[in-house]
Amino acid sequence: SVAGMLWALLHPLVMLAIYAVVFAYVFRVQVPHASSQQPYVLFVATALWPWLAFQEALVRGTTAVQAHAALVKKVAFPHELLVYSSVVASFVVHSIGLAVVLLTLRLLGYGISFWSWPIVIMGMTMLLLLATTFALLLGALQVFVKDVEQLLSQFMSVLFYATPILFPMSLVPTWLANVMQFNPLVHIIEFMRGAVLFTGGINWPQIASMWLLSVLAFYMARRFFLRLSPYFEDMV
Repeated sequence: SVAGMLWALLHPLVMLAIYAVVFAYVFRVQVPHASSQQPYVLFVATALWPWLAFQEALVRGTTAVQAHAALVKKVAFPHELLVYSSVVASFVVHSIGLAVVLLTLRLLGYGISFWSWPIVIMGMTMLLLLATTFALLLGALQVFVKDVEQLLSQFMSVLFYATPILFPMSLVPTWLANVMQFNPLVHIIEFMRGAVLFTGGINWPQIASMWLLSVLAFYMARRFFLRLSPYFEDMV
């Protein structure tokens, strides 16, 4: 609905305002390389919308098959389409929100170069592939293990703070930063943020390796989903 679309766009703005006030003015988090042209709100915006897209896509994709149980039982069709449609829909909404926010900040004079947009699109595409991969895997398991949805909700709460959305990696202790390197979202978020905020060079070999691993993981997750798909009708 139109109201639902508007709320999907406004809700992140409310969150962004709250985080900006709490972390920039109360806790006074200092952003490396930041200037008056790159305020804390821009630092958070470059990560918040990608995170929300990933989170919503993964949750909706995981429950897609179970949520359409009646359709799965009555109609013969590729069940993976339910996952794909849920994931893509979430990314479309939040990608629009991200584009609007970045464009608005540029118009307000916050020094965002248009050359960074291809990098942002590439980062969002990587997140889309990652969310689809895990949604296929967890979506298949959710049909057989109903607790997957609840466990995922708890895990996402932890993952939010294990990803540098509200804080720069420079504030993280070395030992913890080393552990966080196993979180693929860290690399994608830093990749996108670096392009928008000009905080350093892009490690293209690392990005290429992540693409290769992401495609391989998607292939394996899809095979797993298709292997279990014939049993969905009896289990949903």
